Amino acid sequence: MRILTPSKKVLLTLSMFALAYNIHAQDQNLTLNQDPKFEQLLNDKRKINTSISTNDTYRIQIFSGKSEEAKKTLADFKREYTNIDGTIIFNTPNYKVMVGNFKTRIEAEKNLAEIKNRYKSVFLIKPGR
Repeated sequence: MRILTPSKKVLLTLSMFALAYNIHAQDQNLTLNQDPKFEQLLNDKRKINTSISTNDTYRIQIFSGKSEEAKKTLADFKREYTNIDGTIIFNTPNYKVMVGNFKTRIEAEKNLAEIKNRYKSVFLIKPGR
């Protein structure tokens, strides 16, 4: 191991400070080019996320099982019932297809009776559950 003399230590330290003084990691100017449709998509996503909530509306569960079957069931449902929205919710270990956002129990039960004709294991989900 080589031992440096005090004058070499000072020279080495000063050169390191001189080199480090001129180093700049990043410029502080940032230019962001964003597609104008991005804000519109973000607002649409926020609107969809608020409608998925199951806490304040009655929902109807039409399927519980594997992912691919859930996707197929939801696609079939959307083709048949265009005026009722639906979503897939993962609840370990099953994927559940939930449809509707009904404000009242009467409205939900009316739709439940109609949907029961087409789907076998259908039941009503109460708000807050």
